[in-house]
Amino acid sequence: MKFSENWLRTLVDIPVDRDALMHRLTMAGLEVEGVETHGAAIDGVIIGEIVGCERHPNADKLQVCQVAAGDDAPLTIVCGAPNARAGLKAPLATVGTTMPNGMQIKKAALRGVESNGMLCSAKELGIDADASGLLELGSDAPVGQPLAAYLGLPDASVEIKLTPNRPDCLSLQGLARDTGALFGTAFHLIETLPVAVTSSASRDVRLAAGADCPRYLGRVIEGVDANAKTPPWLTARLTRSGIRPISAVVDVTQYVMLELGQPMHGYDHAKLAGPVVVRQSTAGERATLLDGQVHTLDSSFLVIADDHGLHGLAGVMGGLDSRVTDTTQDVFLESAHFAPSAIMGRARKLGLHTDASHRFERGVDPELPRAAMERATELLIGIAGGRAGPITERVRADDLPSRAPIALRRQRLARVLDLQIPDTDVARILDSLGLAVVATEDGWRATPPSWRFDLAIEEDLIEEVVRVFGYERVPTRAPRGDLRAPVLPEAVLDIARLRSQLVARDYVEAVCYAFVADELLAKWRMADGAIALSNPLSADLGVMRTSLLPGLVAAVASNRRRQQERVRMFEVGNVFRNGSAETLRIAGVACGASFAEQWGEVRRAVDFFDLKGDVESLLALTNVPREFVIAADTPTWLHPGQGAAVARNGVRVGHLGALHPDLARTLDVADDLFLFELDVALVSARPLPKAAPLSRFPAVRRDLSFELAEDVPYATVESSIRAAVGESLSDIVLFDRYAGVNLGSGIKSLAIGLILQDRYRTLTDQDADRCVALAVAALESVCNAKLRG
Repeated sequence: MKFSENWLRTLVDIPVDRDALMHRLTMAGLEVEGVETHGAAIDGVIIGEIVGCERHPNADKLQVCQVAAGDDAPLTIVCGAPNARAGLKAPLATVGTTMPNGMQIKKAALRGVESNGMLCSAKELGIDADASGLLELGSDAPVGQPLAAYLGLPDASVEIKLTPNRPDCLSLQGLARDTGALFGTAFHLIETLPVAVTSSASRDVRLAAGADCPRYLGRVIEGVDANAKTPPWLTARLTRSGIRPISAVVDVTQYVMLELGQPMHGYDHAKLAGPVVVRQSTAGERATLLDGQVHTLDSSFLVIADDHGLHGLAGVMGGLDSRVTDTTQDVFLESAHFAPSAIMGRARKLGLHTDASHRFERGVDPELPRAAMERATELLIGIAGGRAGPITERVRADDLPSRAPIALRRQRLARVLDLQIPDTDVARILDSLGLAVVATEDGWRATPPSWRFDLAIEEDLIEEVVRVFGYERVPTRAPRGDLRAPVLPEAVLDIARLRSQLVARDYVEAVCYAFVADELLAKWRMADGAIALSNPLSADLGVMRTSLLPGLVAAVASNRRRQQERVRMFEVGNVFRNGSAETLRIAGVACGASFAEQWGEVRRAVDFFDLKGDVESLLALTNVPREFVIAADTPTWLHPGQGAAVARNGVRVGHLGALHPDLARTLDVADDLFLFELDVALVSARPLPKAAPLSRFPAVRRDLSFELAEDVPYATVESSIRAAVGESLSDIVLFDRYAGVNLGSGIKSLAIGLILQDRYRTLTDQDADRCVALAVAALESVCNAKLRG
């Protein structure tokens, strides 16, 4: 929000200088981003009028002007501006004046003609960037008077950074109200008296968009001079607020938007047919807007239409065909309230951002349209003439936002701020901000005004009180009380352990956006259940991610485009789906060489078994790795021959493998990416650690070799042996696996070592033989295995 400091000072009494004002605004949450001064050094510049103008005898591009500067005789000024002409009033820098750029004005002979001053452009005066010609002043400008007084200089353009919850401060009236509250001074409410109706012209209005447009006002003003010149005081305020003056009608609507906060629009009344209808767009409708572009709409837009078609996007931009031009005689003014949800994100869908959409997206006072209409009518008739018709208003009262009272407890205020603020100050602050305040036994009950959409709960009122009272007046004290360290449950693996394990295995942690493009999820076939954002930052960040992998693979691809051939990245973050709570997952992607370049290892590319080892190292942290099974179960985004699922006690907890070649081509990434994703909650549960003494007795090893079906997982083999042998089995070692033609199709051979040890005695050969017999029996019955040899 950019505004003129002098304009603000006309609306509220400010007892401090510019620097103190800027500091106070920033400390109250209205952060000042920049201050640009105007006309700070033009004391010797007055208003002059060119009463005569002749061509210079010795220069084709110069003119010799006779300039009236007050009571004295006209001054001779040599000027090269193309718009210099008799009757023009322009700034005149007299002899002895020091210009803003440091140049001192002296008498000088230009091509043989003496010049007694300088006629100035806006750029030479430091009040605008326009250097195309002399700054043309209004016909009412008093000749000989100081220019600064006429233009309201010196002044400053102040730019403040507003948070989205403060749309009320996107107007001078809102800023003045807040400033008055900060300094405890009078705020001069802008008076908007009804304009006399002198014409019967009107146009019907129909609301066909439900709660999206609960109020719409229209008024016809006949006989407007569209070529009327906007007065300098108004154009100066617009320019210093960052808005370029265009024409009288447009300038008035822009001025009212800045002054009151209500975006408005003016239509050429003759180019409308039938009633004005506010309705939803239909998919495929096309609208030609003021930017000259033809935009194709979907069904989510709110439009202004008539019997002939569209005339603008409500709350965003008007249409090109019904715009006000130099030939316009009758104007139809629009002043409406559009629900923020109906405008949010619509401009960005079309690559637009307008002052109107910026305000309507955040919320505009629903009670403001009539006051804005009267103010705009008054200004327009005063500048361009015309006759005002009656206001046509359509309203859906039940759909207008209502403000519920909020209770503010005295004790709660003191506890949150650790500060006792006098009751009179609290009531004064809330009242000065426009709230209707009623004292209660334990505090206050305050009803927010219609322009404060952000006040809903008690903490909101506490924030308002303290920011006006002054954050710097809140004492700084150390926290009191005992601080208790959190107790981490031993039955759950700390997420930091998972992170540390991957870092130890040469992975780097990444943090990707939780928002992705819907098209990206569709490519991964992960779009089912995706949650769409109602107000996305951009089209590429339109839905919540359902997996960490799409963003992580995109990050890896970005690194590889920057000549990083070996990339190993992981991320820990939440994923989101409709109808379910957010889920914490850990995912990783590896590509390039298996090891960083060195002399001690043979260079080779990362493969499935490298990734499998990384995943198994994570699962081993649970101390029960045998609960996990890596089995063939390939989703569509994994290579069918190099993909697998990770299951724990029969429940799938994740996937790992190589990226599918087709998906790699679709994503335009290399096909040597290996990736995994695990559900953190399902893999982090672990049994409580149980301490046990080391056995003092020697261990005995017995080796077994047996054949069994290829589809029997090793986890089944191990679990069946452990269940059969019992506590005497200390460990199992798988030291060989073989499959070949001589064994037959679908048959594999495993060789294992049974490590037998007792805690209380030395095992005999008979004990070892008994354990082996139990293991063999379990293998035969559970796994249908056959002992070899």
